[in-house]
Amino acid sequence: MNWKIQKLQNGETIISKEPGNSILPLLKSKQPVKIKPIHWEDCETGDIVYCKVRGNCFTHLVKGKNNKRGLLIGNNHGRINGWTKNVYGKVIEILPMS
Repeated sequence: MNWKIQKLQNGETIISKEPGNSILPLLKSKQPVKIKPIHWEDCETGDIVYCKVRGNCFTHLVKGKNNKRGLLIGNNHGRINGWTKNVYGKVIEILPMS
């Protein structure tokens, strides 16, 4: 288990810098964000969440929600990654680049 998941599951809020440009223009690659622990049931469409889909952990957008399947995760450019209930945290603040 990675350290981010472990801290979030312990109830801690973390600062993370995820690589990639899939959420541009909302987030730049490695832009720091504050992530608080959350259960997938408490997420809404449009939230940015830290999750695991098909074995990969990343920060992505919630595109949809279904009580049986969980959250539909995708990027900000039309790509869908799939359904997951493995959601560990929600971005609560986008921090300035250092």
